[in-house]
Order: sequence, then C-alpha cells, then structure tokens
Amino acid sequence: MSAPNPRPDAGPDSKARLRLWLKLLKTTRTVESGLRENLRTEFASTLPRFDVMSALARNAGGLKMSELSGLLKVSNGNVTGIIERLVEDGHVLREPVPGDRRANRVRLTRKGEEEFARQAARHEAWVDDLLGALDADEARAITATLDRILTEGKS
Repeated sequence: MSAPNPRPDAGPDSKARLRLWLKLLKTTRTVESGLRENLRTEFASTLPRFDVMSALARNAGGLKMSELSGLLKVSNGNVTGIIERLVEDGHVLREPVPGDRRANRVRLTRKGEEEFARQAARHEAWVDDLLGALDADEARAITATLDRILTEGKS
C-alpha cells in the first residue's frame, strides 16, 4: 500500500521550488562556512561575535540585552556569553539603565567601533568574493526575488 500524496496538485513547479530551496540552503551554508573560517583565522573571532558587534554598531546609543537578543533572534543566554567576552576584550561597555536596576545597556567602545570597522570591511570583501560569480545586476535581481518571497510568500 502506498502512502497518500499530501498534495495531489504538486507537480513540476513544486519540484523546482524544492530544488531551489535545497540549493539556497547549500549556498547559504557554504557562504556562512567561509565567513566563519575567515573570521576565525583572520580575527580569532566568531560569526556570532561579529553579529553582536554589527547590531551594536547600528545602534550607537546601545541596546538593552533583551533588545539585542530580540534583534538577533537568539536567547539572552547566548548573547550574555558573547557580551562577557567582548567586555573583557574592551570592545563593549555595560551601562546601567536609569530606572531599571536589573537592566544593562551595552554599546561598543571606541576600540570596539574600530575593531568592528576593520572586520566589517573584510566581511564585505569576503562576501563579494564568495558571491563573485554574480554581477551587480544579477545580485540585485536575486535580492528583489528573495524580497518578494519574504513579503508575498505563504507561511
């Protein structure tokens, strides 16, 4: 006895979309792996550290830990360990939040801003290299298509 087809209307379009998903996943993993390795070898750092510094660089006034973890879509516990190491390295400063004794706001120090600027420049160059098979028009077209999926796609 064969299992019933959960989508009897699934056809060649469905298979093409499935292949696309698998190719997107493989491409994402390949790019991410390259970035992780480059951050590790060139800066003795990690992608999560880079992501935290990037979020703080975009929010110069700093962020509460809960805001930071919400922005990065990770747990407070994950962010806390990263922040501890960044504080030890002198890249991040913790400041009390007025009116909330339990909360801290974290922000990049001058040293952290300078270090992030160095890493961000290299990160951009690595991404440019990793996606170098695409010209600018192709990159814009794929970006527009992915934006359409994000705004119009079914969940």
